[in-house]
Amino acid sequence: MLELLVCALFTLLPDYLYRRYRQGKRFGRELTLYSVWFELRWGLVTCVMLTVGLITVIFYNHPSTTSATVFFRTVPIVPEINGRVAQVHVSFSGKVEKGAPIFTLDGRSQEAAVEAARRKIAEVDATLAVAKADILAFDGKIQEARSALQQALDELQTKHELRQRNENVVATRELERLENIVAGREAAVASATASQAAAQTKIVTLLPAERASAQAALAQAEVEWGKTVVRAGFTGHVEQFTLRVGDVVNPFMRPAGIIIPEEAGRGRMQAGFGQIEAQVIKVGMVAEVTCISKPWEVIPMVVTGVQDFIAAGQLRSGEQLIDAQQVVRPGTILTFLEPLYQGGLDGVTPGSSCIANAYSNNHDIIAAKETGTMRRIALHAVDATGLVHAMLLRIQALVLPVKTLVFSGH
Repeated sequence: MLELLVCALFTLLPDYLYRRYRQGKRFGRELTLYSVWFELRWGLVTCVMLTVGLITVIFYNHPSTTSATVFFRTVPIVPEINGRVAQVHVSFSGKVEKGAPIFTLDGRSQEAAVEAARRKIAEVDATLAVAKADILAFDGKIQEARSALQQALDELQTKHELRQRNENVVATRELERLENIVAGREAAVASATASQAAAQTKIVTLLPAERASAQAALAQAEVEWGKTVVRAGFTGHVEQFTLRVGDVVNPFMRPAGIIIPEEAGRGRMQAGFGQIEAQVIKVGMVAEVTCISKPWEVIPMVVTGVQDFIAAGQLRSGEQLIDAQQVVRPGTILTFLEPLYQGGLDGVTPGSSCIANAYSNNHDIIAAKETGTMRRIALHAVDATGLVHAMLLRIQALVLPVKTLVFSGH
């Protein structure tokens, strides 16, 4: 309507003034309801054509959308393990700090696993103490075996000396018997030494490995026990938390509630502009938004990002072929907007529906030396039409609360 009124000032109004004061035609006589089209046809046609052209220029070079929303991230509250709820630490809705417990599962089985792991470590320590005592026992056995070996060697040496003096004094069979005793006692020394080495290896290698395994099992059991307490991974707000004591929870079932991060939806807004404006939307464009949660206020913004893909065209591999006709609604160009000034979105509730305008700026092209005069004039006119769109946004911001509260039936 505003564009129509502006165009009528330059087309329809001059035509009417010419008919009224130049030709002397007056409403109610020469200009009637039935003759107004014939009399003012040049002004009407020119007004319509200029209005359509102006609207096209404005909406193409200064895109607008009502699909602007302050999106925010939500994180489901789910445990890492199955279990029955033993204690609830938060209410249906409220703020939680990072690391604060949300609810606790029954952890008796995990506690028993921790205790069993601790007992295993104690058992390994006891085995280590016994092995050290065995080392002392093997020292005594080795000393005893060496003494017995030395005694046998002395007796064998004595018999050899006696036989050298007189062969008839010591029988050959006696010498063989003593040699067998010496060989047996040497084997006993070797066996005791090997047993001591095995015990030493057990102390140095086997038992430390078993203790390390037991400690790892204890750490794993403690981790599993820690999973029984579900904590907040960040500071935020718990919402729709309906879990109660006695409920059985499963990570693969529906979550117990959601956590909204404290900073979610506080510094950025997302807007979906039409596909026809894909060549116009650029990073760095100045924009303005007005939101229903913060009425009668226009917030200056700046375009900080433009998504290179349109969500409506995405597909997933499956057992059926994709038909292009299945995409009924055309997608939009997802654009990221941030406040031009710090705290610009303060007071805007995350998830609010907003109206956004983006304005083209051709100053660099106009200032370039190679730009022709006619193009400069045209680009100046294009940039100037942004004022009309800015006025429209302010009119929308003015009537939006009235439209919502009065005419929508709410």
